[in-house]
Amino acid sequence: MTEEQLDAALSRAQREGLSHLTFVHGLISDQAAQRRERSIAYRIKEARFRESGTLESFDWKFNAATIDRARFEELATGEFVRRGENLVLAGQSGLGKSHLAQGVARRLCTLGYHVRYTTSADLVKHLASSRADDTLARRLRELSRPDLLILDEFGFEKLERLDCPQAANLLYKVIEARYPRRSTALITNIDFEAWSDYLGDPPLAMAFLDRVVDGAILLKLEGKSYRAHRARRLDAKPGGCGE
Repeated sequence: MTEEQLDAALSRAQREGLSHLTFVHGLISDQAAQRRERSIAYRIKEARFRESGTLESFDWKFNAATIDRARFEELATGEFVRRGENLVLAGQSGLGKSHLAQGVARRLCTLGYHVRYTTSADLVKHLASSRADDTLARRLRELSRPDLLILDEFGFEKLERLDCPQAANLLYKVIEARYPRRSTALITNIDFEAWSDYLGDPPLAMAFLDRVVDGAILLKLEGKSYRAHRARRLDAKPGGCGE
């Protein structure tokens, strides 16, 4: 607290006739609240979220019959992270999987958990660079520390495997480094049966699947594509591309 802030607090206490105990309690509470807000802001920045979406801003009505808000509110309590359980969110593109995962994770940041968000392609790119400059071991230690690691767009495209033949092995090293103490969330639009083809190494895919799915929470989302609906709605507006 700055000298000006302290003077303002003392003046307010005098005007309101606060007792010494009430004044000190209020002063401590204000300081604690400010520290908490700074800590939350730091953890959210540290998570490197791609979107600013929250659970509150998600359109729960659009797929109300197939996407249960209560289930995600339960995830946002952090119990699955405390238990070290993994989470797999699967479903077609456009359902809001990334929004939901990051919304849950933002709530976890307010509860004191440390989160890291990345995409499969970005993770492979950075791991390959670390391998090239001999810092892979350090990078894996860093990735093993967050309470929750969100790996988005897993299976979205095969470009990372084409660009980096070691991609499957590098992804496995991350999962292995975190298993079974830390939680990892995989956001994907491919079914388990297709993981082998995506990773390009059936034995490694089985080991990867075993580490991820063992004791994991598996949520298969279904419904209409909100992204496609929004695009059609924009095209339908006067002056839109649909005219």
